[in-house]
Amino acid sequence: MKIAIAGKGGVGKTTLAGLLARSFAHDGHKVLAIDADPDANLASALGIPAQRYAGLQPFSQMKTLAKERTGHDSAYGGLFILNPKVDDLPEAFSVEHAGVRLLLMGTVEHGGTGCVCPEHTLLRSLMKHLLLERRDLVIMDMEAGIEHLGRSTAEGVDVLIVVVEPGQRSVQTTRQIEKLAADIGIRQVAYVGSKMKSAADLDFLRAALPEQKILGYLSLNQAIGDADRTGAAPYDIGGAFMAEMEGIKARLIAYADATFDV
Repeated sequence: MKIAIAGKGGVGKTTLAGLLARSFAHDGHKVLAIDADPDANLASALGIPAQRYAGLQPFSQMKTLAKERTGHDSAYGGLFILNPKVDDLPEAFSVEHAGVRLLLMGTVEHGGTGCVCPEHTLLRSLMKHLLLERRDLVIMDMEAGIEHLGRSTAEGVDVLIVVVEPGQRSVQTTRQIEKLAADIGIRQVAYVGSKMKSAADLDFLRAALPEQKILGYLSLNQAIGDADRTGAAPYDIGGAFMAEMEGIKARLIAYADATFDV
C-alpha cells in the first residue's frame, strides 16, 4: 500500500505519518517513510535519535549524485539521461529505525514550473520507483502542494490522506489539495480530523467533509505536545491517541481495499 499524507502546516500530518509508519512496522510490514515536506521533521516523529539522522541529506541537495546518475556534463551540450538508475538509492541513503526506513526528498528550487534539471529528474525517477516498483508499504509526509507527485506517479498512490483541523483555513487548504489531487489523477482521497477538542469540532468537520471519507479523528492531546518538546516519538510515549490512531489505520486499510465512486 502506498499512502500520501498532506495538509495545512501545523495540523499534525507528520504526527499521523509517524504513528502509522511505526504501527504498520510493528505489525510486520516493511515500511518506507518518505519525508517530502521541506520542513522535514518526520525523523523525530518516528523516534529516530538526532545523531542517527544528522548526516542524512535530502536527495534534492545531492547535486553531484544527480549529475552522475543522469550523465549531465556541460561537455555533452547539457543533455542528460531522463530515467537514471535509482533502485539502489533507498538503501544507500536512508536511516532505519524500529522497522521503518526513512528517506528525505527535499525540494528542488527553480525559477519556473518547467524546470528539467538533474536534481528534478533524479527526484522524479526516484518517486516513480518508490511508488510504482517497490513492494514496501510507503508512507509519504508531504507539504500541502503535493508537488513531488505527478501524473506519472499518481497511479501508485492508493490513498491520499488530508489531515484537517476544525477551522475554515484548514478546510480551505483541504479544498486546494483535493483540486491538485484531481488534476493529477488521484481518485482515493480521505480525511483525518486532527486536534479535536469538542463535539462542536466534530460537528464542524462532519458538515464540511463527506463523512464516508473521514477515516477518524485525533483528539488534541498533551502527550503529543510533550513528545514533540522532548524529541520523543508519540508512538513510544503512548496515550489515548493510540486507540484513535489504530481505528484510523483499520479504516484506512478498508478504504484502500474498496472501490469508491469519487
